[in-house]
Amino acid sequence: MAALASAPAAPAAPAPARVRTLAEALWLPALFLAGFVFSYLVAFHHPVPHHVRVAVAAPAAAAGRMQHGLDAALPGGFDLRPAAGPAAARHAVLDHEVPAAVAVHGRDLVLYGAKADGAALETVLQQAFTGVARHGGGQLRFTELVPTAPGDGIGNAAFYLVLACTLPCYFAVVGLQRAVGFGLGRRLAAYAGVAAVTAAICWFFPVYGLDALPRQPLALVCLFLLCMAVSLTSQALVPFLGRFFPGAAVLVFMILGMPASGGVVPVPLVPGLFRALHPVLPQGNAVDALRSVDYFDRTGLLRPVLVLLAWIAAALLLLPVGAALQRRRLARSVAAADGVPVPEPPVEDPDIELPRPTALPTGRRPPVAHHHPSKEALRAFFSDFGAPEPELGGVVTDGRGHPLPDTVITVTSAQGRALVRTRTAADGRYAVAGLPDGPLLVLARAEGRHPVVHRASLRAAAGPLRQDFALDAELVGAAGAPDGAGTATAPASRGV
Repeated sequence: MAALASAPAAPAAPAPARVRTLAEALWLPALFLAGFVFSYLVAFHHPVPHHVRVAVAAPAAAAGRMQHGLDAALPGGFDLRPAAGPAAARHAVLDHEVPAAVAVHGRDLVLYGAKADGAALETVLQQAFTGVARHGGGQLRFTELVPTAPGDGIGNAAFYLVLACTLPCYFAVVGLQRAVGFGLGRRLAAYAGVAAVTAAICWFFPVYGLDALPRQPLALVCLFLLCMAVSLTSQALVPFLGRFFPGAAVLVFMILGMPASGGVVPVPLVPGLFRALHPVLPQGNAVDALRSVDYFDRTGLLRPVLVLLAWIAAALLLLPVGAALQRRRLARSVAAADGVPVPEPPVEDPDIELPRPTALPTGRRPPVAHHHPSKEALRAFFSDFGAPEPELGGVVTDGRGHPLPDTVITVTSAQGRALVRTRTAADGRYAVAGLPDGPLLVLARAEGRHPVVHRASLRAAAGPLRQDFALDAELVGAAGAPDGAGTATAPASRGV
């Protein structure tokens, strides 16, 4: 290993490169910061009613005076709609047509509310109609029609369940990008398993441990649909956005989806952007589905379920498109190795963490000639390595071109730090994924032969790297693995 110890240190990166590296490392925390400051604070800091629908059982003249008084206090805050009588007003709340109803009882007003639609909205309604009742010389009497479960005092359980389902499913996608050798089918199966476990935990514990939700098993299905929508959509973004897919997923599901969900601050109290996003994003529809199942006898359940299914269907349609895009990028890399100039594809490693170097299984295909391989041969060479695609690989042969199985391949940094070690298969092939960009040393050692060291420079954006070895120098009288110094050979080729 003398050659490894004496490897020269990599030159220091110039200042612009260091700035770029720092920016690439910190953009996601910056997005979180901006999101929580400019999204959550904007949405939650000052709840104001916007066109809250209220059923009114009162003569037309009295209802007109109410609307005028409300408009004077909160312009555009409330939209009063007539009801045939107190019973019809009550049924409008119970049927989830309106979040509240008002009936005139002499000089007093009776307000019917639904805490299940949000405690904050109920508080705003009480404050507004208390002023209306006092202006008419009476008092406001409040009647709760749809209370929340005993363990959900402020009606926020649905919000935290949606949050608890969103985060694990997103991080499952991030983590499985490092599952070297996991194909798309295995990943989808893993996402389904994660979704099932997450949904089960998020339903059973609040229901039976905290009494924070009614015992409605259909809510478990709604949570599972949310988990699958988050997981599949995040995975579908990977081929298109590469390393930046976490930012897109965080933006859609966390920075915009959670404030627009209506779980903490009800939808009529948030700014217009979040009101518009509520019926579109999965989080808002999941909250609506949970409240419909748990408190409103499944009224209005069809729309949120269809939206969640639409997210899942759209993701399933994008997945084969993304797979085709990845195959096209691999074909371009192969074409580049055959001397055809093509534009560099974007970085495909989507992980927000540093990749973990990992050896890949090489299958049992015959070795490929490494002097002038054709495009078809290179495609065959790398067709069975699994996902993600290998970043470094090749064939080790002897002086006569015969494959050398069980050859030890060691990849180190330019400073000599070991990154990964693997052995060649029966056909002499090896492959490695998860390597960092930059200069590398690749050492091949076979029993009874002089080791060989190649210097290579890995750049993920330029495609996979092909590095073959020819160990044609035998050690005379050697009985074990050699310790001799390596000899430099031809540089690696792209298009692996």
